[in-house]
Amino acid sequence: MNEALIRSLTPGVLGVLVRRGADFAAAEDAVQDALIEAVRGWPADPPRDAKGWLVTVAWRKFLDATRADAARRRREDLVEEQPAPGPAASADDTLQLYFLCAHPSLTPSSAVALTLRAVGGLTTRQIAQAYLVPEATMAQRISRAKRTVSGIRFDQPGDVATVLRVLYLVFNEGYSGDVDLAAEAIRLTRQLATAIDHPEVAGLLALMLLHHARRATRTAPDGSLVPLAEQDRSRWDTKAITEGVEILQAALARDRLGEFQAQAAIAALHADAPTAEETDWVQIVEWYDELVGLTDSPVVRLNRAVAVGEADGPRAGLAALAELDDSSPGSSSRGYPLPRHAAVAAYLHERDGDLATAARLYAEAAHKASNVAERDYLTRQAARLNTGRSH
Repeated sequence: MNEALIRSLTPGVLGVLVRRGADFAAAEDAVQDALIEAVRGWPADPPRDAKGWLVTVAWRKFLDATRADAARRRREDLVEEQPAPGPAASADDTLQLYFLCAHPSLTPSSAVALTLRAVGGLTTRQIAQAYLVPEATMAQRISRAKRTVSGIRFDQPGDVATVLRVLYLVFNEGYSGDVDLAAEAIRLTRQLATAIDHPEVAGLLALMLLHHARRATRTAPDGSLVPLAEQDRSRWDTKAITEGVEILQAALARDRLGEFQAQAAIAALHADAPTAEETDWVQIVEWYDELVGLTDSPVVRLNRAVAVGEADGPRAGLAALAELDDSSPGSSSRGYPLPRHAAVAAYLHERDGDLATAARLYAEAAHKASNVAERDYLTRQAARLNTGRSH
């Protein structure tokens, strides 16, 4: 069966699709896709009913394209959605799935990893970056979690702390990563806050709102990163900031401090400063001290070093950074590189006047960056210092 015969059937097949309700342009694309399959497959296995085969395949192509287009439009709509203030009406199945995946038979870290993969839609690589472990290690952890829960009845939902950890990591990935999940994480956290009277749930919701309020200013029109100190604060969402601060104040008044409340307090201090120069860095350091006591996280210690550098000068910040790691530059005490270690060191060395070291560290940080926007920003910082030193 030759190509000319296949193409001679095109008008009739196209007419069938249009009569079935397909718009002409979409029907034409679907028929063309069907013709390509026919040219490839018919010489070896010609159908008995050529036109019927083409109609069936073309209609299937049209339906697939229509569904894909509808899904794409829905994703684009979600990107534009801003989380509405106020409590949600009721919980939905998604939040229930978060609880079910946080099963008591799993360790908290495994439960979080499994939920992020199965419900949150994150890749193994994204989860590994969030946990500061190699991708292979995280893949093994998720596989073990799947084996552990295989065949188990999910009638014992997990605890709130694990669900909060999942929601926080999903928000972070949606806020700064490749997949926009921030609004969905806020929506689910609202539902959780409505269902559960817990200060850390409120703390997480406040933290999300305060970060989300700055979202429009985090990148320039060309997609490049804009550091916090350079963001246009007049464009911050004051309604979200006000709501976040009110939720945080109510949570702190209960005197049951947790890490999300402490992080939200830091975010509130940034949001409260009219300019970057007026930021209350001394109080921010105090909140980071609270966070270190609560988590002993290397990421928290890294961020604390930046705050110390702003409050007490760059050399004090470098001293705090040196305390973070006694083994080798750019690594945590756990032996895995912190993503922003070199960038923080570069910033502090630049403020201390050591431009050569700062330029080298900015270039090193760019090489380790996890996304294009961050890599480009750090590369520009290195180039700026190298250019300045050459003149």
